[in-house]
Amino acid sequence: MTLEVKGVVAGYTKEVPILHGVDLTAREGLVTLILGPNGAGKSTLLKTIYGYLPPSEGDILYYGKSMKGLRPKDMLREGIAYLLQDHSVFPNMTVHENLQLGAWIFRGDKPAVKRAFEVVYGRFPRLKEKRGLAAGALSGGEQRMLEIARLTMTGPKTLLLDEPSVGLMPKLVDSIYEEISKLKEEKFTILIVDQNAKKSIEIADYVYVLKLGENSHQGPQAEFKERLEDIIKEWL
Repeated sequence: MTLEVKGVVAGYTKEVPILHGVDLTAREGLVTLILGPNGAGKSTLLKTIYGYLPPSEGDILYYGKSMKGLRPKDMLREGIAYLLQDHSVFPNMTVHENLQLGAWIFRGDKPAVKRAFEVVYGRFPRLKEKRGLAAGALSGGEQRMLEIARLTMTGPKTLLLDEPSVGLMPKLVDSIYEEISKLKEEKFTILIVDQNAKKSIEIADYVYVLKLGENSHQGPQAEFKERLEDIIKEWL
């Protein structure tokens, strides 16, 4: 097991928790998908895992080591990277400069930065072609691709992706999930939250459903593909 969430209670204030004893396991090299209606606590769970919100109860383990007390800036060094729901491209900086920001923990180590660029440009050749362009000149899908590529600059083992397809047209959603599928093939451990249940479930290995901050359903992807429509109807 890679990432374990055990009985986590957390929220934006101690008096009003959003998560009520959530359990989750993201296994190494697999895609784990978190589904649920708006307000279920999906994004709150990712923020808690990444140290933006401290759990008041429970624990978060990464390869058996407790992550409690670590801050977001510590997570990259632990091998975990987080794609925020809000878009974070710097439009006036070039593609190359945006990627360089993702290698900040290598500052002062030019060989490490050079190797990171070689790997990332090999993984995302379209960004290499456009590395001198201002990021703001890219399409919405390319900007999201740039954000995902920036996550991988430090060679993390685990990616937390919060709504990777948010705000994108259907054709662009397809392109983003193609890129995520390639990362799956490289055996990244991926934990995804996405409202686009039909698209995200296609690449998932295991699915959790949250409802009102609690575990509602969980199981292998095949089980959920068969009854996805019924589960979504429960949210309405």
